[in-house]
Amino acid sequence: MMKFVKNFRNDEDGAVTVDWVVLTAAVVGLAIAAYGAIETGAGSMTANTSTFLGAQVIGEVGAPAAP
Repeated sequence: MMKFVKNFRNDEDGAVTVDWVVLTAAVVGLAIAAYGAIETGAGSMTANTSTFLGAQVIGEVGAPAAP
């Protein structure tokens, strides 16, 4: 039984899996943070574009005025 416990304690096969899980969680966290920043900027830009385009006046279509 003691041999089994020593082998179990020295076995490091699962350590790589834990490293990958932590690394993946960090990447997902950074992606969520980046999405939040991009979403805020995009929403602001969309509102500003809408305001700008709403203020534009479209001219009359037709023949140019005579001089």
